[in-house]
Amino acid sequence: MILVTGGAGFIGSNFVLDWLAGSSEAVLNLDKLTYAGNRANLATLQGDARHVFVHGDVGDSALVGRLLAEHQPRAIVHFAAESHVDRSIHGAGDFIDTNIVGTFRLLEAARAYWGGLPEPEKAAFRFLHVSTDEVYGSLAPDAPAFTEQHVYEPNSPYSASKAASDHLVRAWHHTHGLPVLTTNCSNNYGPFHFPEKLIPLMITNALAGKPLPVYGDGMQVRDWLYVGDHCSAIRRVLEAGRPGQTYNVGGWNEKPNIDIVHTICALLDELRPREGGQSYRAQIAHVKDRPGHDRRYAIDARKIERELGWRPAETFDTGIRKTVQWYLDHPDWVAQVQSGAYRDWVATQYGAAASA
Repeated sequence: MILVTGGAGFIGSNFVLDWLAGSSEAVLNLDKLTYAGNRANLATLQGDARHVFVHGDVGDSALVGRLLAEHQPRAIVHFAAESHVDRSIHGAGDFIDTNIVGTFRLLEAARAYWGGLPEPEKAAFRFLHVSTDEVYGSLAPDAPAFTEQHVYEPNSPYSASKAASDHLVRAWHHTHGLPVLTTNCSNNYGPFHFPEKLIPLMITNALAGKPLPVYGDGMQVRDWLYVGDHCSAIRRVLEAGRPGQTYNVGGWNEKPNIDIVHTICALLDELRPREGGQSYRAQIAHVKDRPGHDRRYAIDARKIERELGWRPAETFDTGIRKTVQWYLDHPDWVAQVQSGAYRDWVATQYGAAASA
């Protein structure tokens, strides 16, 4: 069995579904079910004895200790995190509590559990910490992509909290010997992505006839990684990664945000045309840029390819088509997550243009 934290969130739920689709090994899934954690993501696992769901907080040391003692997992895959930059700007407290304090408490529980394991279980145990490329800061347009040796320069409360958690994980390895692995991924997209993020926000707003809010000039560049590829990378790192090492995971897909929006509009024009034939691009509305908005991220993923033989299977064209089609095919999921509180938050964040 493995323990997955945050396994009802976007990437975590995709990982749990992917894991159980290809393995008979059970998953103990611990999730706090905050606004972005959704049991509906895991609906197809209803009644599957391989999936044990526990509603709880990684920061609850007593709960985590009991779960480790009872289920004896061979590995922990730590997704649980507050992850939205905009939310961190407006309220950083939850990010400090979950990403820093929660990771610290999880590390301590894992260390106590691991320390009591007999050999060879102790030698085989792994703690895999899932992090972000945002810890590295912002790149100039012509600068080389982030490698695992890049200096940490976080620029938002979110990225600062993730950088702190990365440092804690590293310290627990070097100080206590805990066999940790860290992955720093680029921007994920795909099924079950909560619609506060760029790609699902554009899809859902377009279909609802609402403006498509684009920060500033829309020329912020990101490296886009299909979530299924991210899941396969994590599986590979868990299987063969060297304890104490960091692996950058990217999609080799650097694109400006405005190009992403144009691509989504073109796909929707093809797959779900507007009445009257007008392009969805007519709904694009540029809004005031957010504070401290990093201009460019780019991942150099050569280490994970060189050492572990991993490369993404999806191009951006194939991944974004699958993603748009998934949202078209799952209107009930979209309606379920778009609560009144979510609509109020979007209106506050992006202004009346986004919620008109």
